[in-house]
Amino acid sequence: MTSDSIARFRRFARAVTAEVGALDSSFLGRGRPLGAARVVNAIGAGRTDVAEIRAYLNLDSGLMSRLLRSLEDEGLVITAPHPDDARRRVARLTEAGQREFSAYEGLSDARASALLERAPRAEELLRAMDLVALTLGRDRITIAEADPRSEAARSCLEAYYAELARRLETGFDVKLSCDPEAEAEAMARPRGAFLLAMADGLPVGCVGLKGNGGPVAEVKRLWIDPAARGFGLARRLMHAVETAARELSVAVLRLDTNSALPEALALYRKTGWVAIDRFNDDPYPDHFFEKTL
Repeated sequence: MTSDSIARFRRFARAVTAEVGALDSSFLGRGRPLGAARVVNAIGAGRTDVAEIRAYLNLDSGLMSRLLRSLEDEGLVITAPHPDDARRRVARLTEAGQREFSAYEGLSDARASALLERAPRAEELLRAMDLVALTLGRDRITIAEADPRSEAARSCLEAYYAELARRLETGFDVKLSCDPEAEAEAMARPRGAFLLAMADGLPVGCVGLKGNGGPVAEVKRLWIDPAARGFGLARRLMHAVETAARELSVAVLRLDTNSALPEALALYRKTGWVAIDRFNDDPYPDHFFEKTL
Protein backbone atom coordinates (compact mmCIF):
# COMPACT_ATOMS: atom_id res chain seq x y z
CA MET A 1 0.00 0.00 0.00
CA THR A 2 1.41 3.40 -0.97
CA SER A 3 2.08 6.16 1.52
CA ASP A 4 -0.42 8.36 -0.37
CA SER A 5 -3.17 5.73 0.07
CA ILE A 6 -2.47 5.49 3.78
CA ALA A 7 -2.49 9.28 4.15
CA ARG A 8 -5.84 9.53 2.34
CA PHE A 9 -7.32 6.83 4.56
CA ARG A 10 -6.16 8.64 7.70
CA ARG A 11 -7.53 11.96 6.41
CA PHE A 12 -10.89 10.25 5.88
CA ALA A 13 -10.79 8.73 9.40
CA ARG A 14 -10.06 12.12 10.98
CA ALA A 15 -12.86 13.78 9.02
CA VAL A 16 -15.40 11.15 10.03
CA THR A 17 -14.28 11.23 13.68
CA ALA A 18 -14.84 14.99 13.76
CA GLU A 19 -18.14 14.86 11.86
CA VAL A 20 -19.78 12.23 14.07
CA GLY A 21 -18.54 13.77 17.29
CA ALA A 22 -16.62 10.68 18.39
CA LEU A 23 -14.41 12.75 20.71
CA ASP A 24 -17.17 14.91 22.17
CA SER A 25 -17.99 14.39 25.84
CA SER A 26 -21.58 15.42 25.04
CA PHE A 27 -22.62 13.75 21.79
CA LEU A 28 -25.21 15.89 19.96
CA GLY A 29 -25.43 18.03 23.09
CA ARG A 30 -27.32 15.40 25.11
CA GLY A 31 -24.84 15.18 27.98
CA ARG A 32 -23.18 11.82 27.34
CA PRO A 33 -20.47 10.53 24.97
CA LEU A 34 -20.99 8.69 21.70
CA GLY A 35 -20.60 5.22 23.23
CA ALA A 36 -23.49 5.67 25.64
CA ALA A 37 -25.63 7.22 22.89
CA ARG A 38 -24.98 4.21 20.64
CA VAL A 39 -26.15 1.85 23.39
CA VAL A 40 -29.38 3.86 23.76
CA ASN A 41 -29.82 3.70 19.98
CA ALA A 42 -29.25 -0.06 19.84
CA ILE A 43 -31.81 -0.76 22.57
CA GLY A 44 -34.31 1.69 21.10
CA ALA A 45 -33.93 0.03 17.69
CA GLY A 46 -35.02 -3.32 19.14
CA ARG A 47 -31.87 -5.03 20.39
CA THR A 48 -32.41 -6.18 23.97
CA ASP A 49 -29.93 -9.00 24.59
CA VAL A 50 -26.87 -7.41 26.19
CA ALA A 51 -24.47 -9.83 24.50
CA GLU A 52 -26.04 -9.06 21.14
CA ILE A 53 -25.73 -5.31 21.75
CA ARG A 54 -22.08 -5.70 22.75
CA ALA A 55 -21.33 -7.71 19.58
CA TYR A 56 -23.24 -5.25 17.40
CA LEU A 57 -21.28 -2.29 18.77
CA ASN A 58 -18.01 -4.24 18.93
CA LEU A 59 -17.44 -3.35 22.58
CA ASP A 60 -15.46 -5.30 25.15
CA SER A 61 -17.45 -6.61 28.10
CA GLY A 62 -15.90 -4.18 30.59
CA LEU A 63 -16.80 -1.09 28.57
CA MET A 64 -20.28 -2.44 27.88
CA SER A 65 -20.87 -2.94 31.61
CA ARG A 66 -19.68 0.59 32.43
CA LEU A 67 -21.90 2.14 29.77
CA LEU A 68 -24.95 0.21 30.98
CA ARG A 69 -24.28 1.21 34.58
CA SER A 70 -24.02 4.87 33.62
CA LEU A 71 -27.31 4.67 31.70
CA GLU A 72 -28.98 2.86 34.61
CA ASP A 73 -27.73 5.58 36.99
CA GLU A 74 -29.37 8.16 34.69
CA GLY A 75 -32.65 6.25 34.80
CA LEU A 76 -32.59 5.59 31.07
CA VAL A 77 -32.08 1.81 31.02
CA ILE A 78 -33.18 -1.17 33.09
CA THR A 79 -31.36 -4.52 32.87
CA ALA A 80 -32.62 -7.88 34.09
CA PRO A 81 -31.87 -11.60 33.70
CA HIS A 82 -33.03 -13.13 30.42
CA PRO A 83 -36.38 -14.93 31.04
CA ASP A 84 -35.08 -18.12 29.39
CA ASP A 85 -31.45 -18.07 30.50
CA ALA A 86 -30.37 -16.51 33.80
CA ARG A 87 -26.75 -16.35 32.56
CA ARG A 88 -27.77 -13.72 30.00
CA ARG A 89 -29.13 -10.22 30.55
CA VAL A 90 -31.64 -8.12 28.66
CA ALA A 91 -31.93 -4.35 28.59
CA ARG A 92 -34.87 -2.06 27.92
CA LEU A 93 -35.39 1.68 27.87
CA THR A 94 -37.39 3.43 30.54
CA GLU A 95 -39.82 6.19 29.56
CA ALA A 96 -36.98 8.67 30.01
CA GLY A 97 -34.78 6.44 27.86
CA GLN A 98 -37.40 6.37 25.13
CA ARG A 99 -37.45 10.17 25.14
CA GLU A 100 -33.66 10.25 24.81
CA PHE A 101 -33.79 7.73 21.97
CA SER A 102 -36.33 9.90 20.13
CA ALA A 103 -34.21 13.00 20.72
CA TYR A 104 -31.10 11.29 19.35
CA GLU A 105 -33.03 10.07 16.31
CA GLY A 106 -34.27 13.55 15.47
CA LEU A 107 -30.86 15.17 15.94
CA SER A 108 -29.07 12.46 13.94
CA ASP A 109 -31.53 12.74 11.07
CA ALA A 110 -31.11 16.52 11.04
CA ARG A 111 -27.31 16.23 11.00
CA ALA A 112 -27.46 13.76 8.09
CA SER A 113 -29.82 16.01 6.13
CA ALA A 114 -27.60 19.04 6.71
CA LEU A 115 -24.50 17.21 5.49
CA LEU A 116 -26.19 15.92 2.35
CA GLU A 117 -27.67 19.34 1.58
CA ARG A 118 -24.25 20.96 1.61
CA ALA A 119 -22.64 18.20 -0.45
CA PRO A 120 -22.11 19.26 -4.09
CA ARG A 121 -22.63 15.65 -5.26
CA ALA A 122 -24.95 14.07 -2.69
CA GLU A 123 -25.72 10.87 -4.59
CA GLU A 124 -22.04 10.26 -5.28
CA LEU A 125 -21.31 10.82 -1.60
CA LEU A 126 -24.04 8.36 -0.58
CA ARG A 127 -22.64 5.69 -2.91
CA ALA A 128 -19.21 6.17 -1.35
CA MET A 129 -20.73 5.94 2.13
CA ASP A 130 -22.51 2.71 1.15
CA LEU A 131 -19.22 1.23 -0.05
CA VAL A 132 -17.40 2.19 3.15
CA ALA A 133 -20.17 0.96 5.45
CA LEU A 134 -20.54 -2.37 3.66
CA THR A 135 -16.79 -2.93 3.47
CA LEU A 136 -16.45 -2.35 7.21
CA GLY A 137 -19.57 -4.37 8.05
CA ARG A 138 -19.29 -7.19 5.50
CA ASP A 139 -19.03 -9.88 8.19
CA ARG A 140 -22.27 -8.69 9.78
CA ILE A 141 -24.45 -8.99 6.66
CA THR A 142 -27.26 -11.43 7.45
CA ILE A 143 -29.58 -13.48 5.25
CA ALA A 144 -33.16 -14.26 6.24
CA GLU A 145 -36.50 -15.06 4.66
CA ALA A 146 -38.86 -12.17 4.03
CA ASP A 147 -42.22 -11.41 2.48
CA PRO A 148 -41.60 -10.66 -1.22
CA ARG A 149 -44.21 -7.89 -0.93
CA SER A 150 -42.42 -6.14 1.95
CA GLU A 151 -40.93 -2.70 1.52
CA ALA A 152 -37.37 -4.03 1.75
CA ALA A 153 -38.07 -6.73 -0.82
CA ARG A 154 -39.72 -4.27 -3.21
CA SER A 155 -36.72 -1.98 -2.87
CA CYS A 156 -34.36 -4.76 -3.97
CA LEU A 157 -36.63 -5.91 -6.80
CA GLU A 158 -37.08 -2.41 -8.17
CA ALA A 159 -33.30 -1.93 -8.16
CA TYR A 160 -32.93 -5.29 -9.91
CA TYR A 161 -35.47 -4.36 -12.61
CA ALA A 162 -33.78 -0.97 -13.11
CA GLU A 163 -30.40 -2.64 -13.56
CA LEU A 164 -31.80 -5.05 -16.12
CA ALA A 165 -33.34 -2.12 -17.99
CA ARG A 166 -29.89 -0.48 -18.16
CA ARG A 167 -27.91 -3.57 -19.10
CA LEU A 168 -30.17 -5.43 -21.53
CA GLU A 169 -30.12 -4.14 -25.11
CA THR A 170 -33.89 -4.54 -25.28
CA GLY A 171 -34.51 -2.81 -21.95
CA PHE A 172 -36.68 -4.59 -19.39
CA ASP A 173 -40.37 -4.56 -18.52
CA VAL A 174 -41.18 -6.91 -15.65
CA LYS A 175 -44.78 -7.32 -16.87
CA LEU A 176 -43.48 -8.96 -20.05
CA SER A 177 -41.43 -11.36 -17.93
CA CYS A 178 -44.04 -12.35 -15.34
CA ASP A 179 -47.13 -11.35 -13.41
CA PRO A 180 -45.49 -9.71 -10.36
CA GLU A 181 -48.37 -10.55 -8.03
CA ALA A 182 -48.49 -14.20 -9.08
CA GLU A 183 -44.71 -14.44 -8.80
CA ALA A 184 -44.82 -12.99 -5.27
CA GLU A 185 -47.33 -15.67 -4.24
CA ALA A 186 -45.11 -18.39 -5.70
CA MET A 187 -42.08 -17.05 -3.79
CA ALA A 188 -43.69 -17.46 -0.36
CA ARG A 189 -44.07 -20.58 1.73
CA PRO A 190 -45.35 -23.21 1.36
CA ARG A 191 -44.69 -22.91 -2.38
CA GLY A 192 -41.39 -21.04 -2.36
CA ALA A 193 -39.29 -18.54 -0.43
CA PHE A 194 -37.78 -15.08 -0.73
CA LEU A 195 -34.46 -14.24 0.89
CA LEU A 196 -33.04 -10.84 1.76
CA ALA A 197 -29.47 -9.92 2.62
CA MET A 198 -29.54 -7.19 5.27
CA ALA A 199 -26.78 -4.86 6.42
CA ASP A 200 -27.61 -3.01 9.65
CA GLY A 201 -31.29 -2.79 8.82
CA LEU A 202 -30.96 -2.00 5.10
CA PRO A 203 -31.45 -4.52 2.27
CA VAL A 204 -28.40 -5.15 0.06
CA GLY A 205 -29.38 -8.26 -1.89
CA CYS A 206 -32.13 -10.73 -2.66
CA VAL A 207 -33.02 -14.00 -4.34
CA GLY A 208 -36.30 -15.83 -4.79
CA LEU A 209 -37.38 -19.46 -4.95
CA LYS A 210 -40.46 -19.76 -7.16
CA GLY A 211 -42.27 -23.03 -6.61
CA ASN A 212 -45.58 -24.71 -7.25
CA GLY A 213 -45.51 -27.36 -4.53
CA GLY A 214 -43.83 -29.90 -6.81
CA PRO A 215 -40.28 -31.28 -7.06
CA VAL A 216 -39.08 -28.61 -9.53
CA ALA A 217 -38.68 -24.92 -8.70
CA GLU A 218 -37.00 -21.86 -10.17
CA VAL A 219 -34.41 -19.53 -8.70
CA LYS A 220 -35.36 -15.95 -9.56
CA ARG A 221 -34.30 -12.33 -9.03
CA LEU A 222 -30.76 -12.74 -7.73
CA TRP A 223 -29.50 -9.21 -7.13
CA ILE A 224 -26.68 -7.64 -5.10
CA ASP A 225 -26.33 -3.94 -4.32
CA PRO A 226 -23.33 -2.65 -6.31
CA ALA A 227 -21.64 -1.49 -3.09
CA ALA A 228 -21.88 -5.04 -1.68
CA ARG A 229 -20.42 -6.84 -4.67
CA GLY A 230 -17.14 -8.68 -4.35
CA PHE A 231 -17.86 -9.97 -0.83
CA GLY A 232 -19.20 -13.39 -1.88
CA LEU A 233 -22.77 -12.41 -1.09
CA ALA A 234 -24.21 -13.89 -4.30
CA ARG A 235 -22.77 -17.28 -3.38
CA ARG A 236 -24.19 -16.97 0.12
CA LEU A 237 -27.65 -16.17 -1.21
CA MET A 238 -27.52 -19.05 -3.69
CA HIS A 239 -26.48 -21.44 -0.93
CA ALA A 240 -29.32 -20.17 1.25
CA VAL A 241 -31.91 -20.55 -1.50
CA GLU A 242 -30.75 -24.12 -2.14
CA THR A 243 -31.18 -24.83 1.58
CA ALA A 244 -34.72 -23.41 1.45
CA ALA A 245 -35.46 -25.58 -1.59
CA ARG A 246 -34.37 -28.72 0.25
CA GLU A 247 -36.60 -27.79 3.17
CA LEU A 248 -39.51 -27.64 0.71
CA SER A 249 -38.58 -31.06 -0.77
CA VAL A 250 -37.56 -29.54 -4.10
CA ALA A 251 -35.31 -31.96 -6.00
CA VAL A 252 -34.44 -29.92 -9.09
CA LEU A 253 -33.78 -26.20 -9.46
CA ARG A 254 -33.86 -24.24 -12.69
CA LEU A 255 -32.98 -20.68 -13.59
CA ASP A 256 -32.56 -18.42 -16.59
CA THR A 257 -30.34 -15.43 -17.29
CA ASN A 258 -29.07 -13.18 -20.04
CA SER A 259 -25.68 -12.82 -21.76
CA ALA A 260 -25.60 -9.20 -20.58
CA LEU A 261 -25.02 -10.53 -17.05
CA PRO A 262 -21.64 -12.29 -17.42
CA GLU A 263 -20.97 -12.32 -13.67
CA ALA A 264 -24.18 -14.32 -13.14
CA LEU A 265 -23.22 -16.76 -15.88
CA ALA A 266 -19.78 -17.24 -14.31
CA LEU A 267 -21.29 -17.85 -10.86
CA TYR A 268 -23.70 -20.51 -12.09
CA ARG A 269 -21.07 -22.34 -14.10
CA LYS A 270 -18.70 -22.40 -11.12
CA THR A 271 -21.29 -23.70 -8.65
CA GLY A 272 -22.59 -26.83 -10.34
CA TRP A 273 -25.32 -25.53 -12.61
CA VAL A 274 -25.69 -27.32 -15.96
CA ALA A 275 -26.84 -25.63 -19.18
CA ILE A 276 -30.16 -26.96 -20.52
CA ASP A 277 -32.62 -26.12 -23.29
CA ARG A 278 -35.09 -23.25 -22.95
CA PHE A 279 -37.87 -24.15 -20.52
CA ASN A 280 -40.07 -21.03 -20.62
CA ASP A 281 -41.35 -18.34 -22.99
CA ASP A 282 -39.87 -15.36 -21.12
CA PRO A 283 -38.63 -12.95 -23.85
CA TYR A 284 -35.51 -11.80 -21.97
CA PRO A 285 -33.27 -14.79 -21.06
CA ASP A 286 -30.95 -16.52 -23.51
CA HIS A 287 -29.25 -18.96 -21.11
CA PHE A 288 -30.97 -21.70 -19.10
CA PHE A 289 -29.56 -23.82 -16.28
CA GLU A 290 -30.54 -26.70 -13.98
CA LYS A 291 -29.16 -28.14 -10.77
CA THR A 292 -30.11 -31.39 -9.03
CA LEU A 293 -30.10 -31.13 -5.25
